Amino acid sequence: MRFAHVVRPGGASATLVIVDDEGAVPVPTLIPDGPSTLEQLIAGGPQLLDAVREAAAGYAGERLPIADVSFAPAVLAPPTIMAIGLNYAAHSGELNLKTDDTPTVFTLWPNSIAAHNATTTWSRSLAKAVDYEAELGVIIGTPARDVSEQDALSHVFGYTVVNDITARDIQYSEAQWCRAKSLDGFTPVGPYVVTADEIPDPQSLHIWTVLDGHTMQDSTTGSMVRTVAKLISHLSKGITLMPGTLISTGSPGGSGYSRTPQVLMRDRSVVTVGIDGIGELTTHCRVVD
Repeated sequence: MRFAHVVRPGGASATLVIVDDEGAVPVPTLIPDGPSTLEQLIAGGPQLLDAVREAAAGYAGERLPIADVSFAPAVLAPPTIMAIGLNYAAHSGELNLKTDDTPTVFTLWPNSIAAHNATTTWSRSLAKAVDYEAELGVIIGTPARDVSEQDALSHVFGYTVVNDITARDIQYSEAQWCRAKSLDGFTPVGPYVVTADEIPDPQSLHIWTVLDGHTMQDSTTGSMVRTVAKLISHLSKGITLMPGTLISTGSPGGSGYSRTPQVLMRDRSVVTVGIDGIGELTTHCRVVD
């Protein structure tokens, strides 16, 4: 199933919908007291997802045309956002950074979450080297603590697309990466969350970035240094990954900062990151003085 948060014309809040080729079905109308957010759906556990799936299969009512709605972030309030750095050898090499034996892990702040087709704005006086990073996002469905690699994927609710936007000048000037990647709007997520049953192998997905009409990243999740299962197992050691946790699994090679000359996001740039089977996520850029 493919979920999204959308805002209807004139609406003030986001509603969880199921998206298919015919449009969008509001989930709250499918069953009594139906969940209105992805977080509520995940909190209801597999039983609630099964009830929604069954109701959707028999739904014959009106659908919302996708063209008539705007998207909210695919996740609205994750308990935490965990991000992985240097998880593709090509990206580590182009940034002249070493891929360690254990993953480089950092967090992203919730103010950074943004939606598909939203505009991300930053100050030129704060950041002059702003880069894109296409990443596979993993959403935890059931609590995971000390899980094995073999069992790790059973804790996944679904997958989404993340653009881990990064102010490289801030990143290289500080000992941690959190602030450089957590400016307002620097973590676009979505537009869709695809349930895990539709992604049997998260290591066989085409992933790419197009900036201002030019393909900048073109790779596969099979090039990850550490698989999704290995990352979940590692992160869960002594730490409970709560339902709704978003894990951004690292970016392939092709960053703009490493190119000669550099190709960075600028005022009025449009950047789209995509993953086959999940969707395309577009961000509009504005730079202010």
